[in-house]
Amino acid sequence: MSILAIETLTEGSVTQQVLGRLAVETEGQGFTELTEPAARWVLGTGILHGLLTIFCRHTSASLLIQENADPDVRRDLLTAFDRLAPRNAAYIHATEGPDDMPAHIRTMLTGSYLSIPITEGQMALGNWQGIYLVEHRDQPHRRDIVFHLIGA
Repeated sequence: MSILAIETLTEGSVTQQVLGRLAVETEGQGFTELTEPAARWVLGTGILHGLLTIFCRHTSASLLIQENADPDVRRDLLTAFDRLAPRNAAYIHATEGPDDMPAHIRTMLTGSYLSIPITEGQMALGNWQGIYLVEHRDQPHRRDIVFHLIGA
């Protein structure tokens, strides 16, 4: 491993923190891309260098950074989720329906938050990377996403 360059903030930089919220209406199980709204929000903060944390306030939906060029990737991921956490397994927790416990398992596997470096006022995502909210439940839901950006 080699480090090409390390940037440091100049003296006199003032560290700032900014919080934001995004309400996302899902259409049921599937992926909702959040890359563009997150990028617009970051740009609007005026922070050029820092760390963005994106947090999903739910236990049956998750966040992913995944390829955003070929939609077949997302279809294959949904198929993989069905194999890893099938709806027809004999789960004890079934109070909220047969899709609830598999949704919790899928969230456990993928996670509820992301950390993304910010450089020059933009998220340091790779060329084909996008940010996705993954709805693991069958029915539409309103999901609350919290943005926290710290930097200068």
